[in-house]
Order: sequence, then C-alpha cells, then structure tokens
Amino acid sequence: MGKPTGFQEFNRELPTKVPAAERVKNYKEFVNLYTDEKLNQQSARCMNCGIPFCHSGCPLGNIIPEFNDAVYRKNWEEAYHILSSTNNFPEFTGRICPAPCESACVLGINKPAVAIEEIEKHIIEIAYQKNLVKQTAPLVKTGKKVAVVGSGPAGLAAAAQLTKAGHAVTVYERDDKPGGLLRYGIPDFKLEKWVVERRVEVMEKDGVVFKCNSEVGVNVAADELVRNNDAVVLAGGSTVPRNLNIPGRELKGIHFAMDFLKQQNKRVSDIQVQGEDILVTGKDVVVIGGGDTGSDCVGTSNRQGASSIKQFEVMFQPPEQRTKHMPWPTYPMVMKTTSSHEEGADRFWGVNTLEFLGDEEGNLRALKVVDVEWEQDFLGRPVKFNIVEGSEREIPCQRVFLAMGFLHPQHVGVIQQLGVELDERKNVKAKEGVYRTNVSKVFTAGDMRRGQSLVVWAISEGRETARKVDEFLMGHSVLESKDAVNQFDQVF
Repeated sequence: MGKPTGFQEFNRELPTKVPAAERVKNYKEFVNLYTDEKLNQQSARCMNCGIPFCHSGCPLGNIIPEFNDAVYRKNWEEAYHILSSTNNFPEFTGRICPAPCESACVLGINKPAVAIEEIEKHIIEIAYQKNLVKQTAPLVKTGKKVAVVGSGPAGLAAAAQLTKAGHAVTVYERDDKPGGLLRYGIPDFKLEKWVVERRVEVMEKDGVVFKCNSEVGVNVAADELVRNNDAVVLAGGSTVPRNLNIPGRELKGIHFAMDFLKQQNKRVSDIQVQGEDILVTGKDVVVIGGGDTGSDCVGTSNRQGASSIKQFEVMFQPPEQRTKHMPWPTYPMVMKTTSSHEEGADRFWGVNTLEFLGDEEGNLRALKVVDVEWEQDFLGRPVKFNIVEGSEREIPCQRVFLAMGFLHPQHVGVIQQLGVELDERKNVKAKEGVYRTNVSKVFTAGDMRRGQSLVVWAISEGRETARKVDEFLMGHSVLESKDAVNQFDQVF
C-alpha cells in the first residue's frame, strides 16, 4: 500500500456537513467533499491486510485496497478504472449505500473502518471532472436486441453491461423519467437528480434507448416485447408496500411512504404532481417503520416544516455496538442515527400501533398505541412480543407515513401477462447465478427477483444477469463475472 503505517497515523474522518438548521431549508445535498490532504490521509488508512474481507463484504466485489492505493498515489485514471471494473454507478453507491464493505473492513476489528464509501464517491466525481467517464459500447455490434423493463439500479446496470457487450438495448420505464427508485424513491438531499441525469446521458451516448411513460403490460404489450427482442430482462423492483390493516386505515392523512417521497421529488424537479397533495407543514407526523425509508420521511417532513415528528419501530432498540452474536465481519444490526434524525425527530422502539383514530370529518387525529417487550432466542433474535400492561395510550397526529418495507413486485401487468412463475415470497422465480425465468428469453434481476434489498445488491444483480443474457445470446460472454474481475492482476 501507499503508506503502510497510515492506519496508525490517521484517524477516520468523514467530510463535514452543512449544519442541520441550514440544510433543512432546502433539498440540496449537504455532505461536503474532502480536501486533497484529507482524501490522501483517509486512503492511506487502508491496510495491506493479508485477506481483504471488504471484497466479500461488498455485494459487487469492489477491489477496494487497490483503488485506495491509487487514490493515495493520486493516479485518478487507475483508481477510476479499478472502481468501474466492478461498479457501474459509484456516484450512486458512494452516496446512498449502507457500506457493508466497511463492516467487513479488517481495520474495523479494533479501530474505526476505512471510509470506503466516501473515497468511492470522490473517485467518480474526480473522474467526471477529468473527463475519464467515457462510452464503453464497442463499434462492432452483435445485432441482438434486448428489452429491459424498469430503469432502477438493477435495470440500469443490466442495460449498461449489455450495451458494453455490443447489444442494442431499450429500457422501458413507466414513470415520466428514468431512474426508478433513484429518481423517485431517494430524496434529493441524499441524491440530487442531476447525478442520475448525468449517468443517463452517458448511457444514451452509449446507445441505450429510454422509453418513458411505457408500462409493459399496460400500454406496451408484454408478448410483443418478447417477440420483438432476442431477450427481455425484468427489473421492475419490489413495489407493493406492506400495509397496516387496522381499524381506521381509511381515514384521511394516512399514506404510504413512497407516495409522500415521490411527490416531493417531483416538486423539487418542477414536475407537476398528480392527485391530492401530501404535505405536512404545521402537522404532527408519525412515521411507522424504523428503516431508511422511514428516515427519508423524517428528513422530508423536517424540510416541509412539520410541527412535530415521531418515528415508531415495533422492534426493540438495537445495541450501540456489535454484540457476541454479531461478530466481525458480518453486517451488524446496530443502532443507526441518520442525518435525518440529526435534523430532529423523536424515536421510539417497541411500539405497536393498534388503531387509527379520526375526527367527525374522517380526518386522522391520533394513534392508539401500546408498548411491547420482545422475547429473544439464544442468538438475540426476536421470537415474539408481549404487550406491556397499562401502556395503551393515544398519540396525537394528523399525518402518518407507513414505511414498513415492501412485499413483492406488482403482479398485475407484465408478470401476469408473461406467465412467469413466482417463488414462495411472490417474487419472480429465478435461481441466483442463472437469473432466467420459466419463460423463454425472459430473465429477471434485482428486487423483483430477490425481494427488497440494497441498491448495491440491485446493481450486482443487474450486472450478473447481463452476463447470463450475453451467454444466452452469444454462447459465451465478454462480460466479467464478479469472481473473475477480482483476479485484478489478470485484468490490468
């Protein structure tokens, strides 16, 4: 490595942020960049460890020690080529990935892990500045046509890789702009949409055709798509939200989280919002669900000027640090405080909502809740909960956002029309490593196949599916597998 003693000399430092009181006044990203000196120091913390577990911690298999070394030496072209060999979209993962690679960092055994995610973001931003991000499609084409359904991270990754292999790719997106979750699920203060548009422009220059307002199975016939293409990739995501069917669910003021987030993303992009406005200005807000989507609702509610914000999680409060049941290098389920929580919210664990309460006009006025205590098994996993006697109470609120995760992809439309098989969780059935459905020429990738997961997993699935499609079309694939690309000395 560039500086063998760097991990002993420098502590982990993250870039500074715009103060919470200032950043809630707009929807701009608020994490600053490192100075050149700080970036050099943080990359120097990467150890020359015998086995870099960060490789296996990253679903993409990013070649992390090597790109850290290139950053330390300020060889930006080499750093970009190493990073882009495994990751099509570092500008996305460098902003919104929970960084499982850092949980597996060897330095993290007894010190704060290397700031891998931030270094990754800096590599791609410097690469754009230096005009290193170029088209990858070959001049000689294969003559094969592939349709990709869905333009989220899995669909975009599949399209980028298939284009790199020389195929003609068309991406069908039911919304008015490409990006899927990246555009309408992630708030701008975490991922500004010019970042998505910049990448889409690169892909369009590479020859990818995006057809928006095109919902396959509704205004685009699914069977025609299969007939007119040599292969089809279903990458529509897991879009059916988990509901909370308790008394009072029909009251006005109760919304799914994604409906709220999508509307605000459209407002920020000056796109007209359809239907009833979902706004929380001057309202008491309760977010039900303690994950990242719930956190995004907290940050958006703060920016809209909510009177108060509470976030409920039915599970018990996680520990601050790893326990004996969360050994390194596994991904630890520890207490996570996001930037949105820093901006203001009251968080509650072990709270179960029993009923939505309304006024005479059918508007939400409060929640009836109860505290619960969890029984755990010998590994610290929840088994069942018991109601705390005498804890039932009302929580005044006028807006509730349900952020309890997603069940499976939408079945009505392309899935039903094509007749693809579903697994026991009602996702599209296709084995990992194969990604092919029971329908000829039809493959699947991302959350539509594996269920709700991380953006980095969606990109990985899109890449691996593209390789299998390429093999299906050509008999072999020119695209690297995740395992092969990690043999870095053979690649460069």
